[in-house]
Amino acid sequence: MNSWENMPMSNEVLTVSQLNRQVGQLLEGHFSRLWVRGEISNFTQAASGHWYFSIKDERASVRAVMFRGRCQAVGFVPKAGEKFEFRATVTLYEPRGDYQLQVESMRRAGRGDLHEAFLALKEKLAREGLFDPARKRPIPAMPATVGVVTSLAAAALRDVLTAMARRAPHVRVIVYPAPVQGLDAAGKLDAALRQAVARAEVDVLLLVRGGGSIEDLWSFNDEALARSIAASPIPVISGVGHETDFTIADFVADLRAPTPTAAAELCCLSHEACARAVRVAFASLAAHQRRLLERASLRLDRAAAMLVSPQQRLGRQALHLQGLSQRLSRAAAQATAAQAVRLDKVRARLAHAQPRPQGLRSELNHRRQALADAARRLLERRRQRLLALAQTLEALGPRSILDRGYAIVRKEDGEIVKNALDLSVGEQIGVELARGSVRANVIRAHGLL
Repeated sequence: MNSWENMPMSNEVLTVSQLNRQVGQLLEGHFSRLWVRGEISNFTQAASGHWYFSIKDERASVRAVMFRGRCQAVGFVPKAGEKFEFRATVTLYEPRGDYQLQVESMRRAGRGDLHEAFLALKEKLAREGLFDPARKRPIPAMPATVGVVTSLAAAALRDVLTAMARRAPHVRVIVYPAPVQGLDAAGKLDAALRQAVARAEVDVLLLVRGGGSIEDLWSFNDEALARSIAASPIPVISGVGHETDFTIADFVADLRAPTPTAAAELCCLSHEACARAVRVAFASLAAHQRRLLERASLRLDRAAAMLVSPQQRLGRQALHLQGLSQRLSRAAAQATAAQAVRLDKVRARLAHAQPRPQGLRSELNHRRQALADAARRLLERRRQRLLALAQTLEALGPRSILDRGYAIVRKEDGEIVKNALDLSVGEQIGVELARGSVRANVIRAHGLL
């Protein structure tokens, strides 16, 4: 039977519950299980384990639910911005009259356009080093003034102001208003941030917003805003969305807080922490001062022990002077005695060294005669030795050899002939005798090699 046949007649009056029930039956009867492709948004995981989210494309969105038993079979938790293909049935939630999809299973179908743009910008800025921890500025522990960039109507501003009033009422708060959602929100957030930097009246900046979908938080994924945060000389704390939400501002900020309230808690020490630090510093200062006083007291006691009266000092100096006088007297007496002893020794040496002319003259004559006798004996020994050497020289000389019948044979150039084989037949030689010389010609030569 066609489901349209169960439709009421035009004159029948229905209650709202009846209408919603019939519309639900119509939808469930007309649409069997189907596949729907779309991007997840506004994802929530309830305490019961059910998933509630929206499925959207560029022009429309539809609510969806996936019950715990079905969720456990998926094997992962989807993230907002990712695209999936959903196996679902169309149902109507009768209390509100809203139709929704009851998802039975899902499979990945690629990421959503916004998520793709988010990942592309994140990768670009990461390559440029804007997320590098080395470039992030330290957050001051005790700022005097804190700036907040957010919307005046945002619940995040109330959370920050409440936390600051509770934890650090001594810290001044300046708000730089800018919309946190909408087409021109990113540009106005960037302008507010640059205004805070130009005015240079705060020690740290909080960029905050409450939670929402990826579309709601998209203003904080703006490239110009990210570059302004990186270039800010003032440290920036990002507290955008909930703990599971991440934006480009979170990565480029000097510190990321999970919530706006957490950003207020991280930007400065609490009043109690400051008071505790002051108490600790005061106790340390008091202990240091006490140690200084104790050391000064010890030095004073030692100085007092060393202090003497003028009478005692004069008495000690008089005793010292008397001792020096006695030492001087003894030294003078000892010096006189030593000089007398030295004088006696010099007299004795002088008397011993006094010249005696008569005795010295006799000794001089005796030594002169002894010197003359020694000279004569030395000359006689030298003459005898010279005669002996002359005789030896004469006996060994060539003339004496010639006198014994020997001769000296020389060649025409005067060279002495020692071997007959050195002569040639017919060569003229000279023969030197003891008395005279002869010249001869060689007729025959024989000798030994």
